[in-house]
Amino acid sequence: MVKSAVPILLLLAVLSPARLPAAPSDAVTEELFRQRLEWWSLQPVRPPSVPAVKNTAWPKNEIDRFLLARLEREGLQPSAAAEGTTLLRRATLDLTGLPPTPAEVDAFLADASPRAYETVVDRLLASPRYGERMAARWLDAARYADTNGYQTAAE
Repeated sequence: MVKSAVPILLLLAVLSPARLPAAPSDAVTEELFRQRLEWWSLQPVRPPSVPAVKNTAWPKNEIDRFLLARLEREGLQPSAAAEGTTLLRRATLDLTGLPPTPAEVDAFLADASPRAYETVVDRLLASPRYGERMAARWLDAARYADTNGYQTAAE
């Protein structure tokens, strides 16, 4: 627990590019300070330039252009779009760890709106199953168990 904000404020003052020292004591100190100012995390965030691609029909957004540029650089082509049931199955398994129910498949295939996939993803992210799947990874990392078996089992 931090009892005082003074150490944090001093660290921020040293690392802040806005606060240059009036007169560094020697050349070594000045060089070290300049190197700190050039550290990657202290640089302003700049949006990357979006790469040009040959196949301008495939990308749907700027992220797709980055992916397609890499594929073209490697001499590859994007795969064909997955059909509805495959797309639903992939999303459901990735986010909940469970396959979609037949009712969920029927509802997805019946939804003709252009946002059908986003609707499914939103529903899956709001599902308790998603929370359970994400928590399981952290509980495994913390060596959580419902019983004390892992504490008494010989390793």
